[in-house]
Amino acid sequence: MSVTRRRHLCSLTAALALTAAVPATAVAAPPSSPAALREVMFVGNNWDGTADVIASSGDFGKIGRIDVVPDKEQRMAEINANPIKWIYFMAIRNSVGEGHDQFVDDMYSTPDGTAMVVSRPSFADVVSIDLASGRINWRFPVSGYRSDHMAVSPDGRRVAVSASTSNTVHVLDIVSGRELGRFATGDKPHENIFTQDGKYIYNMAIGDVNTQTDAPWLDWTKGDRRITVVDATTYKQVEVIDMRPQLDALGLKDFSDAVRPAVFSPDESKLYFQVSFFNGFFEYDIATGKITRTKTLPENPATSDDRTTFVNDSRHHGISMSPDGSKLCVAGTMDDYATVVDRTTLQEGPLITAAKPYWATVSGDGKSCVVSESGTDQVTAIDFATGRKVVSVPVGDHPQRVRLARVPADWTGPRSG
Repeated sequence: MSVTRRRHLCSLTAALALTAAVPATAVAAPPSSPAALREVMFVGNNWDGTADVIASSGDFGKIGRIDVVPDKEQRMAEINANPIKWIYFMAIRNSVGEGHDQFVDDMYSTPDGTAMVVSRPSFADVVSIDLASGRINWRFPVSGYRSDHMAVSPDGRRVAVSASTSNTVHVLDIVSGRELGRFATGDKPHENIFTQDGKYIYNMAIGDVNTQTDAPWLDWTKGDRRITVVDATTYKQVEVIDMRPQLDALGLKDFSDAVRPAVFSPDESKLYFQVSFFNGFFEYDIATGKITRTKTLPENPATSDDRTTFVNDSRHHGISMSPDGSKLCVAGTMDDYATVVDRTTLQEGPLITAAKPYWATVSGDGKSCVVSESGTDQVTAIDFATGRKVVSVPVGDHPQRVRLARVPADWTGPRSG
């Protein structure tokens, strides 16, 4: 790690330690948000091409639904007229899409709460959808042929999106869709995270997750997997983190170094992350650049250990942290459970049955972990304090990403006509 970067992180850690108990909603809500907005959760129903809007806490009741592919007919006509685009479209359907089209991956609201910004993998784009009319405000085609995970800046004004087939991250103005910058990554960029001060972006490149070369001795075929850290103003690379030497030094040569979902501690001194094929997670110290702890979570006896059966190489996919930093919540995707883990002891709580949970986030009040159950088309809230299930709410087909957002206080869905 560069000296400049380490100094920044040390000072940032000290400052953030004073505000570690700030609610989870603080980052999602820009200071200029109008009072006439309500906090909600966006749930992306990947195979449906819809997003459900639900309450961000309490009963997590459904508020409305948005069609995120209102231009589907036009986009399909373009794809069908272009042989290369058609080949990639079908490849997405038959590989990472598990036989389905991927119409919504990630979503955020604009600072004024009037629009939803959505990445659409099968259409290789990002669009802004007006929440009042359901119409598209702007469309940004990403480089290459597939868009993926996004991240929003702390002030809510910029959104970073991974273009997974071009090894690029685009950073867009969330209101206008104008590209502000871009940067190169490793192979198949996936998760993006802004630091809380908005100065850096972390991108996790996961390599080729849809090949059948899943045996540990063939791990080298998966591509260049690394964390790329860039300056969020200049979009210049400031650091590359390669977990391969770290894992090898711990005697974990058979473990993948493809970093999947990840979450910072409140003071950003630690990064907790999942890797392909592994039922558990790692703790990484930012200042020393070392993996400090490894947590292996229980295996479901009914889950095959055949790596080729894991969805897109994900044994576990989804991790979040309570606002006070005391608990982690893990989605045990292929093991069909979610669990809350004590951050100090790394002891897991009850294993809450969940069908192919694919994401984990924090409720608006910070009291619950919310996981998307892609196998049963519902989201489930789990209490951080007790580790027990609170409620499950039905949503659309194959929910994946769940994000805090804001919409007008009286909004119940786009008006018809």
